[in-house]
Amino acid sequence: MKKTLLATAIAGAIAASGMAVTNAQAATVYDQDGTKLDIYGRIAMGIRGGGPEYNDADELIDNGEEFVDVYSRLGLNLSHQVTSDLTAFGRLEWRFRGDERYTDSGFTEIRQSYLGLRSDTFGTVQAGNFDSFYNQFVSIPFDVYIDRGLEFAGHPKQSRGDSVAYMTPNLEGFQVGLQAKHYSTRGELEPSEGSTVAAQGAMKYEIDNLRLALGVVDDVVEGGGNDEILYGATVSYEFIPGFSGRLGYETRSDNDVEGGGYDIWGLGASYSVNQWAFNADIYDVSPDNDESRTSWALGGYYNVSSAFQVFLELQQADQPSIDVTLGGGDTGIETADGDDMYWLTGARYFF
Repeated sequence: MKKTLLATAIAGAIAASGMAVTNAQAATVYDQDGTKLDIYGRIAMGIRGGGPEYNDADELIDNGEEFVDVYSRLGLNLSHQVTSDLTAFGRLEWRFRGDERYTDSGFTEIRQSYLGLRSDTFGTVQAGNFDSFYNQFVSIPFDVYIDRGLEFAGHPKQSRGDSVAYMTPNLEGFQVGLQAKHYSTRGELEPSEGSTVAAQGAMKYEIDNLRLALGVVDDVVEGGGNDEILYGATVSYEFIPGFSGRLGYETRSDNDVEGGGYDIWGLGASYSVNQWAFNADIYDVSPDNDESRTSWALGGYYNVSSAFQVFLELQQADQPSIDVTLGGGDTGIETADGDDMYWLTGARYFF
């Protein structure tokens, strides 16, 4: 009987998705005997243009306009109250592409798939595929853009899949998170290089309108790093209701073999009033073995209703000018200015 009720509830929630408006206000489709299931998601479409003029192979590319899906997704939040202090939980979230290039594949990525136990007394343990704790603690004040604009390490940093983590309970505003991701060589031919574990840790402290955060990541090569330690710190403060500022710093040492050292400073602000919201950020990015650049991003968002939003985002990454190879079999050389201003505009419906 419960399974029948559950299936009916999910189908009803999908058909009448306006009953919930954001991921944070997901529709509860089942809540009985301590077991709860929420469904949430968004459909997002837009048009983008501009951005880099060349690819990683230093070839000139077309960066003209195109119609795109803007990170549409569908997710489930599950929980069961084991005791008054202990909750078992799980989360499953898919990303799907709504434009014509993916009509045959539908869902293209499992963004989140993890489970765990949460105690108000002892903290939270979880395992699976989830956003990095470095992102959740440190870079999250700057992670405010729908698409491009974040220059600090993002949510996949040494995370997503094969990860375990522990987070302390909130101790009067102070909280610590520890995470490890396992890179396995099982099944590879011997002699193999052996398995690798990438560890990361972060802490934050929140009091009144002030938020402070520090974090470190063992940025191993297997996860796209350079085998050095990444450090980051951010501070954010809400000056008045709706207006907050943020300052951040991230650094990683250069590696003689892998390269990749850098220093990044970021400064930004967010403002919301009535149905409007705005973001503005500027970064000084200083690679150890390349030219420094000044990157900026702007975003404007208008809530047409509690479930429907239109937006415009702009970003200039300030990539350096280089001599590039012309495509199409032509072996000529041309100078590319680096990048045009990237822009993205569209709409999102939340359920």
